[in-house]
Amino acid sequence: MDHLVLASASPRRKEILQKLNIPFTTFSSNADETLPSNLSPSEFVKTLALRKVKVAIEHYPHAVIIGADTVVVSDDIILGKPKNMTEAKHMLKQLSGRIHSVYTGVAIKDKNKTEAFYEKTDVEFWELTETDIDQYIMSGEPFDKAGAYGIQGLGALLVKSINGDYYSVVGLPISRLYRALLNIGLIIPPN
Repeated sequence: MDHLVLASASPRRKEILQKLNIPFTTFSSNADETLPSNLSPSEFVKTLALRKVKVAIEHYPHAVIIGADTVVVSDDIILGKPKNMTEAKHMLKQLSGRIHSVYTGVAIKDKNKTEAFYEKTDVEFWELTETDIDQYIMSGEPFDKAGAYGIQGLGALLVKSINGDYYSVVGLPISRLYRALLNIGLIIPPN
């Protein structure tokens, strides 16, 4: 297989990709994440994943590049990463006791082809008290995560159920990615 590059600085995505036991390099693309507000969540995450790949391919023109982006959607509103405690509290109150959707878009590019897809997972939160929300915010965990929570950390205590791919909520749907890499011939299945 060609050299593999993960166009993401996310430690969670790096950790998930390591499960494939394939050597890879990480590259922080710092791609512009501003997009028109009329895109659907699925188009939004696929477009950003493709944008990250496009930036990385300039630095690694002969590599296979993987880009990914994740958003949380509640009431048809895309929730990004909270900028401060007030935003984090507002987001967590919005998610409390309700079902929201997490979309992760993935783009794969090699010399000859590009593939992009997304996974959608529905997540239900417990009804959260003010104390629940304040304690979670004080942990510091919400601030670098879409929707102000991380399911792989203390945020797991907020989650009542999920319907879909857990790893997609974390930031990289590894099972679907593996099948896409197999499908386009970028990895060979074990014998």
